[in-house]
Amino acid sequence: MTSFSSNTFIKPNRLSVVVPVRNEQDNVAGLIAEIDAALKSQIEHEIIYVDDGSSDGTYAKLKSLQTQYPQLRVVQHAASCGQSTAVRTGVNFAQYDWVATLDGDGQNDPADIPKLLAALSESVELVGGNRRASRRDTWIKRISSVIANGVRSRILSDDTPDTGCGLKLFNRAAFLDLPYFDHMHRFLPALIKRRGGKIVSVPVSHRNREFGQSNYGTIDRLLVGIVDLFGVAWLQRRAKLPMASEE
Repeated sequence: MTSFSSNTFIKPNRLSVVVPVRNEQDNVAGLIAEIDAALKSQIEHEIIYVDDGSSDGTYAKLKSLQTQYPQLRVVQHAASCGQSTAVRTGVNFAQYDWVATLDGDGQNDPADIPKLLAALSESVELVGGNRRASRRDTWIKRISSVIANGVRSRILSDDTPDTGCGLKLFNRAAFLDLPYFDHMHRFLPALIKRRGGKIVSVPVSHRNREFGQSNYGTIDRLLVGIVDLFGVAWLQRRAKLPMASEE
């Protein structure tokens, strides 16, 4: 495992923003405009959209927007591979050392990204958004989230109140050093902590979805999450963090 800490922490001056999407043709234009408005005077950035096998006009819409936003890059999966794989694809394509992710449905506010950047400090490898005070979702999603976060926190002790929030900022090399598996995006805090990185949570806003519908169900996500939870706990118990030096 590689450590990314140093005696003098230097805040990043370039940022890759990764947005995984599937069938979000009506949300892409507005969200890209918001991302650019939030960051253009703050930090040099690129915006990477990963179209995860959409069956609507999402890919065509993204390609048409590239003339308006030269910093927009569009990557396409031939078939849907799931959110975790789409995020990993975007991170692999990213040019910069720090990556911010957010959901493509418009419920995460890009104006919160500078808050995550401001929270970076020595040894922090992940800053996660916390929607608990402002969540805009159906009652069953909110209750499911509270239960899932409580159980996960008790088992994994991952120092994170809202691991499901899509708005995150992390070190690219640290992310790519993590064990990869489907649905891993829900366990990033625990996986980062497992490798010795620090985690910070920042309160962020959450908005209603204006267009389209969720591509991920509540029940199937819960059932898969239970299996993954015990898998991550198994990984934690077998982690080794040696104190190594070379003379």
